[in-house]
Amino acid sequence: MKLAFIGTHGVGKTTLCYDVVAALKRRGVNADMVKEVARLSPLPINRQTSLDAQIWILMTQVAEEIRSASQHEVVVCDRSVLDNYAYLARACGRPEAVEGFVAYWMRTYDALFKVPVIGRAQPDGVRDVDEAFVRDIDALVDELLGDLGLPHERLNSEGRDSWVEACLEPVIARLRAPKR
Repeated sequence: MKLAFIGTHGVGKTTLCYDVVAALKRRGVNADMVKEVARLSPLPINRQTSLDAQIWILMTQVAEEIRSASQHEVVVCDRSVLDNYAYLARACGRPEAVEGFVAYWMRTYDALFKVPVIGRAQPDGVRDVDEAFVRDIDALVDELLGDLGLPHERLNSEGRDSWVEACLEPVIARLRAPKR
């Protein structure tokens, strides 16, 4: 089973992923986290990104998901290829071939959780905290979700304290469901 937390940067996806993986492990589930790969990029990211940088990020994300899924029952992804693609789309437009691959790969996720923007992105030394940039990416993620017709759960911006349990419910239910 593979789930992804999607949205713009600086909204708490990474913390939420760690919390969900820890909660799954406490329940005896063999879970792993695919960390955000953009931080490893040898090329510029944020507003200075390029097509090469975003393709590297996209393909590294896919490779990490494949690696993790080969060894774990549940894979929790800090991002999906969709939100990585949003950065590419903002910088370079929406190349048909890349978008086709993204649409294909998005079907490999069992659950998508859209993390809302709450407050301002905090500086971390890597991600751009420009509010307009943060909001542009968030809007592009929403646009792509709609354009590609992707089912997803939107986390409630008022209920951050309940996010972990809200995300665990469908995962645990699916793990307990009889195998066909």
